[in-house]
Amino acid sequence: MSTSQRARFADDLARKLAAALRGAQLYAGNHPLVTRNIAALNDTLTLVHASTPSVAIGIVGDELVVGDTPIPRAAENMGELMRRIQQAGIERIVIDRGVEVDELTKLVLTVAKSESVAPGKNRSDEVAAALAKLSHIRVGRLQVEQRVDAAVGDIATIRRLYDDAVTLAGNLWESAQTEGIPDADAARGMVDNLAQAVAQNRTALLALTALKNYDNYTFTHMVNVSLLTMGQARGLGIEGPLLREFGLSALMHDIGKVRTPTDVLNKPDKLTEAEFEIMKRHTIEGAEILRKTPEMPALAPVVAFEHHLRVDGTGYPNGVKRDGLNLGTMLCGIADVYDAMRSQRAYQQAFPTDRILAVLQRNDGKQFDQNLVRRFAQLVGIYPAGNLVRLDSGEIAVVVRTYAPDPYRPRVRVIMNKEGAKLDRPYDLNLWESDEGQPTTVQAPLDPAVYQIDPLTYL
Repeated sequence: MSTSQRARFADDLARKLAAALRGAQLYAGNHPLVTRNIAALNDTLTLVHASTPSVAIGIVGDELVVGDTPIPRAAENMGELMRRIQQAGIERIVIDRGVEVDELTKLVLTVAKSESVAPGKNRSDEVAAALAKLSHIRVGRLQVEQRVDAAVGDIATIRRLYDDAVTLAGNLWESAQTEGIPDADAARGMVDNLAQAVAQNRTALLALTALKNYDNYTFTHMVNVSLLTMGQARGLGIEGPLLREFGLSALMHDIGKVRTPTDVLNKPDKLTEAEFEIMKRHTIEGAEILRKTPEMPALAPVVAFEHHLRVDGTGYPNGVKRDGLNLGTMLCGIADVYDAMRSQRAYQQAFPTDRILAVLQRNDGKQFDQNLVRRFAQLVGIYPAGNLVRLDSGEIAVVVRTYAPDPYRPRVRVIMNKEGAKLDRPYDLNLWESDEGQPTTVQAPLDPAVYQIDPLTYL
Protein backbone atom coordinates (compact mmCIF):
# COMPACT_ATOMS: atom_id res chain seq x y z
CA MET A 1 0.00 0.00 0.00
CA SER A 2 1.40 3.40 -0.98
CA THR A 3 1.85 6.27 1.47
CA SER A 4 -1.07 8.16 -0.07
CA GLN A 5 -3.31 5.10 0.19
CA ARG A 6 -2.36 4.61 3.83
CA ALA A 7 -3.15 8.24 4.58
CA ARG A 8 -6.50 7.98 2.83
CA PHE A 9 -7.47 4.79 4.66
CA ALA A 10 -6.30 6.23 7.99
CA ASP A 11 -8.41 9.36 7.51
CA ASP A 12 -11.43 7.30 6.42
CA LEU A 13 -11.10 4.92 9.36
CA ALA A 14 -10.88 7.81 11.85
CA ARG A 15 -13.96 9.46 10.32
CA LYS A 16 -15.98 6.23 10.38
CA LEU A 17 -15.06 5.62 14.02
CA ALA A 18 -15.98 9.21 14.92
CA ALA A 19 -19.35 8.85 13.17
CA ALA A 20 -20.08 5.53 14.89
CA LEU A 21 -19.30 6.96 18.34
CA ARG A 22 -21.31 10.11 17.71
CA GLY A 23 -24.35 8.09 16.57
CA ALA A 24 -24.10 5.70 19.51
CA GLN A 25 -24.08 8.58 21.95
CA LEU A 26 -27.21 10.11 20.42
CA TYR A 27 -29.28 6.99 19.78
CA ALA A 28 -29.98 3.54 21.22
CA GLY A 29 -27.67 0.72 20.26
CA ASN A 30 -30.22 -0.91 17.93
CA HIS A 31 -31.05 2.31 16.07
CA PRO A 32 -30.63 1.93 12.26
CA LEU A 33 -28.21 4.87 12.14
CA VAL A 34 -25.97 3.21 14.72
CA THR A 35 -25.97 -0.15 12.92
CA ARG A 36 -25.27 1.55 9.55
CA ASN A 37 -22.34 3.50 11.00
CA ILE A 38 -20.83 0.37 12.55
CA ALA A 39 -21.27 -1.53 9.27
CA ALA A 40 -19.45 1.29 7.44
CA LEU A 41 -16.67 1.15 10.03
CA ASN A 42 -16.40 -2.61 9.50
CA ASP A 43 -16.19 -2.17 5.70
CA THR A 44 -13.29 0.26 6.05
CA LEU A 45 -11.49 -2.06 8.49
CA THR A 46 -11.85 -4.91 5.98
CA LEU A 47 -10.01 -2.82 3.39
CA VAL A 48 -7.29 -1.82 5.89
CA HIS A 49 -6.84 -5.40 7.11
CA ALA A 50 -6.26 -6.58 3.54
CA SER A 51 -2.74 -5.16 3.81
CA THR A 52 -2.01 -5.36 7.55
CA PRO A 53 -2.98 -7.88 10.26
CA SER A 54 -3.87 -5.16 12.77
CA VAL A 55 -4.33 -1.43 13.00
CA ALA A 56 -3.80 0.82 16.01
CA ILE A 57 -5.73 4.01 16.70
CA GLY A 58 -4.22 6.10 19.45
CA ILE A 59 -3.37 9.48 20.84
CA VAL A 60 0.26 10.57 20.84
CA GLY A 61 0.76 13.95 22.46
CA ASP A 62 -1.95 16.13 20.95
CA GLU A 63 -2.28 14.09 17.74
CA LEU A 64 -4.60 11.28 16.72
CA VAL A 65 -2.54 8.57 14.99
CA VAL A 66 -3.94 5.71 12.90
CA GLY A 67 -1.28 3.10 12.24
CA ASP A 68 1.72 5.35 11.68
CA THR A 69 -0.28 8.18 10.10
CA PRO A 70 -1.09 11.31 12.16
CA ILE A 71 -4.54 12.81 11.55
CA PRO A 72 -4.79 16.61 11.96
CA ARG A 73 -6.83 17.50 15.03
CA ALA A 74 -8.41 20.30 13.02
CA ALA A 75 -9.92 17.79 10.57
CA GLU A 76 -13.69 17.39 10.77
CA ASN A 77 -14.76 15.56 13.97
CA MET A 78 -11.19 14.58 14.93
CA GLY A 79 -11.10 16.80 18.01
CA GLU A 80 -14.41 15.31 19.12
CA LEU A 81 -13.15 11.77 18.47
CA MET A 82 -10.05 12.41 20.58
CA ARG A 83 -12.19 13.80 23.37
CA ARG A 84 -14.41 10.71 23.38
CA ILE A 85 -11.43 8.34 23.41
CA GLN A 86 -9.68 10.25 26.19
CA GLN A 87 -12.91 10.51 28.13
CA ALA A 88 -13.07 6.70 28.15
CA GLY A 89 -9.54 6.62 29.63
CA ILE A 90 -8.12 5.03 26.48
CA GLU A 91 -4.72 5.72 24.97
CA ARG A 92 -4.74 3.12 22.23
CA ILE A 93 -7.23 0.87 20.42
CA VAL A 94 -5.82 -2.07 18.45
CA ILE A 95 -8.18 -3.89 16.07
CA ASP A 96 -7.01 -7.18 14.56
CA ARG A 97 -7.94 -8.77 11.25
CA GLY A 98 -11.01 -11.00 11.65
CA VAL A 99 -12.87 -8.60 13.95
CA GLU A 100 -16.61 -9.29 14.06
CA VAL A 101 -19.40 -6.71 13.80
CA ASP A 102 -20.63 -7.59 17.30
CA GLU A 103 -17.14 -6.84 18.67
CA LEU A 104 -17.13 -3.44 16.96
CA THR A 105 -20.61 -2.80 18.33
CA LYS A 106 -19.41 -3.59 21.86
CA LEU A 107 -16.43 -1.26 21.41
CA VAL A 108 -18.48 1.62 20.04
CA LEU A 109 -21.28 1.38 22.60
CA THR A 110 -18.88 1.01 25.53
CA VAL A 111 -16.78 4.03 24.57
CA ALA A 112 -19.81 6.12 23.64
CA LYS A 113 -21.57 5.41 26.94
CA SER A 114 -18.48 5.79 29.13
CA GLU A 115 -19.77 9.15 30.42
CA SER A 116 -22.48 7.24 32.28
CA VAL A 117 -20.02 5.40 34.55
CA ALA A 118 -21.12 5.96 38.14
CA PRO A 119 -19.23 8.64 40.13
CA GLY A 120 -16.45 7.24 42.27
CA LYS A 121 -15.64 4.43 39.85
CA ASN A 122 -12.51 4.40 37.69
CA ARG A 123 -13.81 5.01 34.17
CA SER A 124 -10.81 3.52 32.40
CA ASP A 125 -11.01 0.35 34.52
CA GLU A 126 -14.71 -0.01 33.72
CA VAL A 127 -14.09 0.39 29.99
CA ALA A 128 -11.13 -2.01 30.00
CA ALA A 129 -13.13 -4.63 31.94
CA ALA A 130 -16.10 -4.32 29.55
CA LEU A 131 -13.85 -4.90 26.52
CA ALA A 132 -11.45 -7.45 28.02
CA LYS A 133 -13.12 -10.51 26.47
CA LEU A 134 -13.11 -9.28 22.87
CA SER A 135 -10.91 -11.55 20.75
CA HIS A 136 -9.87 -9.03 18.10
CA ILE A 137 -9.87 -5.70 19.97
CA ARG A 138 -7.49 -4.51 22.68
CA VAL A 139 -7.50 -1.18 24.46
CA GLY A 140 -4.83 0.52 26.54
CA ARG A 141 -5.51 2.95 29.31
CA LEU A 142 -3.94 6.37 29.54
CA GLN A 143 -0.77 6.33 31.66
CA VAL A 144 -0.83 2.58 32.16
CA GLU A 145 2.95 2.72 32.01
CA GLN A 146 4.95 5.04 34.21
CA ARG A 147 6.12 7.97 32.11
CA VAL A 148 9.73 8.96 32.45
CA ASP A 149 10.09 12.64 33.31
CA ALA A 150 12.92 15.10 33.59
CA ALA A 151 13.84 13.59 36.96
CA VAL A 152 15.20 10.52 35.20
CA GLY A 153 18.63 11.51 36.53
CA ASP A 154 17.41 10.40 39.96
CA ILE A 155 18.75 6.90 40.57
CA ALA A 156 15.66 6.01 42.64
CA THR A 157 13.44 6.82 39.66
CA ILE A 158 15.64 4.77 37.34
CA ARG A 159 15.75 1.84 39.74
CA ARG A 160 11.95 1.90 40.02
CA LEU A 161 11.66 2.00 36.23
CA TYR A 162 14.01 -0.97 35.91
CA ASP A 163 12.19 -2.99 38.59
CA ASP A 164 8.85 -2.29 36.91
CA ALA A 165 10.31 -3.46 33.59
CA VAL A 166 11.48 -6.75 35.14
CA THR A 167 8.02 -7.31 36.63
CA LEU A 168 6.40 -6.63 33.28
CA ALA A 169 8.84 -9.00 31.56
CA GLY A 170 7.51 -11.72 33.86
CA ASN A 171 3.96 -10.82 32.84
CA LEU A 172 4.93 -11.00 29.15
CA TRP A 173 6.44 -14.43 29.70
CA GLU A 174 3.28 -15.62 31.45
CA SER A 175 0.99 -14.27 28.73
CA ALA A 176 3.09 -16.03 26.08
CA GLN A 177 2.79 -19.29 28.03
CA THR A 178 -0.94 -19.10 28.67
CA GLU A 179 -2.22 -17.28 25.57
CA GLY A 180 0.38 -18.28 23.00
CA ILE A 181 1.53 -14.72 22.34
CA PRO A 182 3.00 -11.96 24.53
CA ASP A 183 1.14 -8.69 25.14
CA ALA A 184 2.80 -6.53 22.50
CA ASP A 185 1.12 -3.32 23.66
CA ALA A 186 2.44 -3.69 27.20
CA ALA A 187 5.90 -4.56 25.88
CA ARG A 188 5.93 -1.56 23.57
CA GLY A 189 4.96 0.81 26.39
CA MET A 190 7.72 -0.54 28.60
CA VAL A 191 10.36 -0.29 25.86
CA ASP A 192 9.25 3.28 25.09
CA ASN A 193 10.00 4.21 28.71
CA LEU A 194 13.34 2.40 28.74
CA ALA A 195 14.37 3.99 25.43
CA GLN A 196 13.58 7.44 26.80
CA ALA A 197 15.61 6.69 29.93
CA VAL A 198 18.54 5.37 27.84
CA ALA A 199 18.49 8.66 25.93
CA GLN A 200 18.55 10.73 29.13
CA ASN A 201 20.80 8.74 31.47
CA ARG A 202 22.35 5.78 29.70
CA THR A 203 25.17 5.32 32.22
CA ALA A 204 22.95 4.88 35.27
CA LEU A 205 20.48 2.64 33.47
CA LEU A 206 23.17 0.35 32.06
CA ALA A 207 24.68 0.19 35.56
CA LEU A 208 21.43 -1.34 36.77
CA THR A 209 21.86 -4.21 34.34
CA ALA A 210 24.85 -5.33 36.41
CA LEU A 211 22.62 -6.22 39.37
CA LYS A 212 22.66 -9.94 40.04
CA ASN A 213 19.28 -11.56 40.66
CA TYR A 214 19.43 -15.31 40.27
CA ASP A 215 15.78 -15.84 41.25
CA ASN A 216 14.62 -13.58 38.43
CA TYR A 217 17.35 -14.40 35.92
CA THR A 218 15.04 -15.04 32.97
CA PHE A 219 13.22 -11.74 33.34
CA THR A 220 16.22 -9.58 34.27
CA HIS A 221 18.04 -11.11 31.28
CA MET A 222 15.20 -10.03 28.98
CA VAL A 223 15.38 -6.44 30.25
CA ASN A 224 19.18 -6.34 30.34
CA VAL A 225 19.56 -7.54 26.76
CA SER A 226 17.00 -4.96 25.63
CA LEU A 227 18.86 -2.15 27.43
CA LEU A 228 22.30 -3.26 26.26
CA THR A 229 21.04 -3.56 22.69
CA MET A 230 19.50 -0.09 22.77
CA GLY A 231 22.67 1.30 24.35
CA GLN A 232 24.71 -0.07 21.46
CA ALA A 233 22.19 1.06 18.85
CA ARG A 234 22.11 4.60 20.21
CA GLY A 235 25.91 4.66 20.05
CA LEU A 236 25.54 3.94 16.32
CA GLY A 237 23.22 6.93 15.90
CA ILE A 238 19.97 4.95 15.90
CA GLU A 239 17.14 6.84 17.58
CA GLY A 240 13.37 7.24 17.61
CA PRO A 241 11.02 4.46 16.45
CA LEU A 242 13.86 2.31 15.09
CA LEU A 243 15.64 2.38 18.45
CA ARG A 244 12.45 1.14 20.08
CA GLU A 245 12.12 -1.65 17.49
CA PHE A 246 15.65 -2.79 18.37
CA GLY A 247 14.77 -2.70 22.08
CA LEU A 248 11.48 -4.56 21.67
CA SER A 249 13.05 -7.22 19.45
CA ALA A 250 15.88 -7.76 21.95
CA LEU A 251 13.40 -7.94 24.83
CA MET A 252 11.63 -10.81 23.03
CA HIS A 253 14.72 -12.64 21.78
CA ASP A 254 14.28 -15.65 24.10
CA ILE A 255 10.47 -15.80 24.16
CA GLY A 256 10.57 -19.18 22.41
CA LYS A 257 11.80 -20.70 25.68
CA VAL A 258 8.22 -20.57 26.99
CA ARG A 259 7.79 -23.77 24.94
CA THR A 260 10.96 -25.41 26.28
CA PRO A 261 10.23 -28.15 28.87
CA THR A 262 10.92 -26.76 32.36
CA ASP A 263 13.17 -29.67 33.28
CA VAL A 264 15.46 -28.68 30.40
CA LEU A 265 15.11 -24.92 30.82
CA ASN A 266 15.83 -24.96 34.58
CA LYS A 267 18.32 -27.83 34.73
CA PRO A 268 21.10 -26.80 37.15
CA ASP A 269 23.72 -29.00 35.46
CA LYS A 270 25.18 -29.07 31.99
CA LEU A 271 22.67 -30.16 29.36
CA THR A 272 23.11 -33.47 27.59
CA GLU A 273 23.45 -33.44 23.82
CA ALA A 274 19.79 -34.45 23.44
CA GLU A 275 18.66 -31.78 25.89
CA PHE A 276 20.71 -29.15 24.10
CA GLU A 277 18.98 -30.05 20.83
CA ILE A 278 15.66 -29.40 22.57
CA MET A 279 16.94 -26.10 23.97
CA LYS A 280 18.10 -24.94 20.54
CA ARG A 281 14.54 -25.07 19.26
CA HIS A 282 13.72 -21.89 21.18
CA THR A 283 15.02 -19.82 18.25
CA ILE A 284 12.49 -21.36 15.87
CA GLU A 285 9.71 -21.36 18.45
CA GLY A 286 10.36 -17.71 19.26
CA ALA A 287 10.19 -16.66 15.60
CA GLU A 288 6.88 -18.52 15.22
CA ILE A 289 5.38 -16.89 18.32
CA LEU A 290 6.45 -13.38 17.31
CA ARG A 291 5.36 -13.77 13.68
CA LYS A 292 1.78 -14.31 14.79
CA THR A 293 1.84 -11.59 17.49
CA PRO A 294 -0.08 -8.49 16.32
CA GLU A 295 1.71 -5.15 16.69
CA MET A 296 5.12 -6.85 16.87
CA PRO A 297 7.74 -5.28 14.53
CA ALA A 298 8.96 -7.42 11.64
CA LEU A 299 12.45 -7.26 13.15
CA ALA A 300 11.40 -9.23 16.26
CA PRO A 301 10.97 -12.72 14.71
CA VAL A 302 14.18 -12.17 12.74
CA VAL A 303 16.18 -11.46 15.92
CA ALA A 304 14.54 -14.37 17.77
CA PHE A 305 15.47 -16.73 14.92
CA GLU A 306 19.00 -15.43 14.33
CA HIS A 307 20.37 -14.43 17.74
CA HIS A 308 22.43 -17.63 18.14
CA LEU A 309 23.77 -17.50 14.58
CA ARG A 310 27.25 -16.12 14.15
CA VAL A 311 28.90 -14.02 11.46
CA ASP A 312 31.12 -16.95 10.36
CA GLY A 313 28.10 -19.22 9.77
CA THR A 314 28.36 -21.19 13.02
CA GLY A 315 25.69 -21.35 15.70
CA TYR A 316 22.11 -22.48 15.40
CA PRO A 317 19.40 -23.21 14.15
CA ASN A 318 21.41 -26.00 12.56
CA GLY A 319 22.01 -25.81 8.84
CA VAL A 320 20.93 -22.17 8.49
CA LYS A 321 23.26 -20.09 6.34
CA ARG A 322 23.11 -16.33 5.98
CA ASP A 323 25.12 -14.05 3.70
CA GLY A 324 24.88 -11.50 6.48
CA LEU A 325 23.08 -11.07 9.77
CA ASN A 326 20.68 -8.26 10.58
CA LEU A 327 22.27 -5.44 12.59
CA GLY A 328 19.63 -5.92 15.29
CA THR A 329 20.60 -9.58 15.50
CA MET A 330 24.31 -8.79 15.86
CA LEU A 331 23.76 -6.21 18.60
CA CYS A 332 21.38 -8.52 20.45
CA GLY A 333 23.80 -11.46 20.11
CA ILE A 334 26.62 -9.49 21.73
CA ALA A 335 24.33 -8.29 24.54
CA ASP A 336 22.99 -11.83 25.06
CA VAL A 337 26.42 -13.42 25.49
CA TYR A 338 27.68 -10.57 27.68
CA ASP A 339 24.74 -10.61 30.09
CA ALA A 340 24.61 -14.42 30.29
CA MET A 341 28.31 -14.71 31.12
CA ARG A 342 28.40 -11.97 33.75
CA SER A 343 25.37 -13.39 35.61
CA GLN A 344 25.81 -15.59 38.68
CA ARG A 345 23.74 -18.76 38.30
CA ALA A 346 23.50 -22.14 39.99
CA TYR A 347 25.75 -23.79 37.40
CA GLN A 348 27.98 -20.82 36.55
CA GLN A 349 30.14 -18.27 38.31
CA ALA A 350 29.93 -14.75 36.94
CA PHE A 351 32.79 -13.89 34.60
CA PRO A 352 34.63 -10.54 34.72
CA THR A 353 34.15 -8.24 31.74
CA ASP A 354 37.65 -8.70 30.32
CA ARG A 355 37.06 -12.48 30.14
CA ILE A 356 33.71 -11.95 28.41
CA LEU A 357 35.23 -9.59 25.86
CA ALA A 358 37.91 -12.20 25.20
CA VAL A 359 35.14 -14.69 24.38
CA LEU A 360 33.53 -12.18 22.01
CA GLN A 361 36.91 -11.79 20.28
CA ARG A 362 37.85 -15.50 20.13
CA ASN A 363 38.20 -17.62 17.00
CA ASP A 364 40.14 -14.75 15.44
CA GLY A 365 37.10 -12.55 15.86
CA LYS A 366 35.11 -14.38 13.19
CA GLN A 367 31.99 -15.13 15.23
CA PHE A 368 31.09 -11.54 16.09
CA ASP A 369 31.57 -8.35 14.09
CA GLN A 370 34.70 -6.96 15.72
CA ASN A 371 33.85 -3.34 14.98
CA LEU A 372 30.66 -3.82 17.00
CA VAL A 373 32.59 -5.65 19.75
CA ARG A 374 35.03 -2.73 20.01
CA ARG A 375 32.15 -0.29 20.24
CA PHE A 376 30.54 -2.49 22.90
CA ALA A 377 33.76 -2.50 24.93
CA GLN A 378 33.77 1.29 24.75
CA LEU A 379 30.13 1.37 25.87
CA VAL A 380 30.42 -0.86 28.95
CA GLY A 381 34.15 -0.58 29.63
CA ILE A 382 36.27 -3.30 31.17
CA TYR A 383 34.89 -2.08 34.49
CA PRO A 384 31.30 -0.94 33.78
CA ALA A 385 29.62 1.97 35.54
CA GLY A 386 28.24 0.89 38.91
CA ASN A 387 31.06 -1.58 39.58
CA LEU A 388 32.80 -1.45 42.96
CA VAL A 389 36.56 -1.67 42.40
CA ARG A 390 39.88 -1.58 44.20
CA LEU A 391 42.40 0.87 42.76
CA ASP A 392 46.13 0.27 42.48
CA SER A 393 46.51 2.65 45.45
CA GLY A 394 44.43 0.31 47.64
CA GLU A 395 41.52 2.75 47.77
CA ILE A 396 37.99 1.57 46.95
CA ALA A 397 35.85 3.35 44.39
CA VAL A 398 32.70 3.13 42.30
CA VAL A 399 33.04 3.38 38.52
CA VAL A 400 30.88 6.30 37.39
CA ARG A 401 31.79 6.53 33.71
CA THR A 402 33.72 4.53 31.16
CA TYR A 403 36.47 6.10 29.09
CA ALA A 404 36.26 4.90 25.47
CA PRO A 405 39.94 5.43 24.48
CA ASP A 406 41.13 3.28 27.43
CA PRO A 407 38.45 0.96 28.90
CA TYR A 408 40.89 -0.01 31.71
CA ARG A 409 41.02 3.54 33.07
CA PRO A 410 37.47 4.77 33.81
CA ARG A 411 36.27 7.76 35.80
CA VAL A 412 35.73 6.66 39.41
CA ARG A 413 34.30 8.05 42.65
CA VAL A 414 36.65 7.17 45.51
CA ILE A 415 34.55 6.26 48.58
CA MET A 416 36.97 4.42 50.94
CA ASN A 417 40.62 4.89 51.81
CA LYS A 418 43.17 2.07 51.61
CA GLU A 419 42.51 1.17 55.25
CA GLY A 420 38.86 0.50 54.36
CA ALA A 421 37.34 3.52 56.12
CA LYS A 422 34.56 5.37 54.34
CA LEU A 423 35.40 8.89 53.23
CA ASP A 424 33.25 11.71 54.55
CA ARG A 425 33.64 13.41 51.20
CA PRO A 426 34.00 11.01 48.26
CA TYR A 427 35.83 12.54 45.31
CA ASP A 428 35.92 11.90 41.57
CA LEU A 429 39.03 10.93 39.68
CA ASN A 430 39.78 10.38 35.99
CA LEU A 431 42.22 7.46 36.05
CA TRP A 432 43.38 8.23 32.50
CA GLU A 433 44.78 11.60 33.60
CA SER A 434 45.82 11.01 37.23
CA ASP A 435 48.65 13.10 38.64
CA GLU A 436 51.80 11.54 40.02
CA GLY A 437 51.14 9.83 43.35
CA GLN A 438 47.47 9.21 42.55
CA PRO A 439 45.93 5.89 41.49
CA THR A 440 46.15 5.28 37.77
CA THR A 441 44.27 2.03 37.17
CA VAL A 442 41.79 -0.47 38.57
CA GLN A 443 43.38 -3.39 40.36
CA ALA A 444 40.31 -5.64 40.64
CA PRO A 445 36.49 -5.61 40.80
CA LEU A 446 34.95 -6.21 44.24
CA ASP A 447 31.71 -7.73 45.52
CA PRO A 448 29.69 -4.85 47.02
CA ALA A 449 27.80 -7.27 49.30
CA VAL A 450 31.02 -7.96 51.21
CA TYR A 451 31.35 -4.24 51.93
CA GLN A 452 27.59 -3.71 52.47
CA ILE A 453 27.59 -1.00 49.83
CA ASP A 454 25.04 -0.18 47.15
CA PRO A 455 27.24 1.32 44.41
CA LEU A 456 24.26 2.79 42.59
CA THR A 457 23.72 5.32 45.36
CA TYR A 458 27.04 6.86 44.39
CA LEU A 459 26.11 7.42 40.75
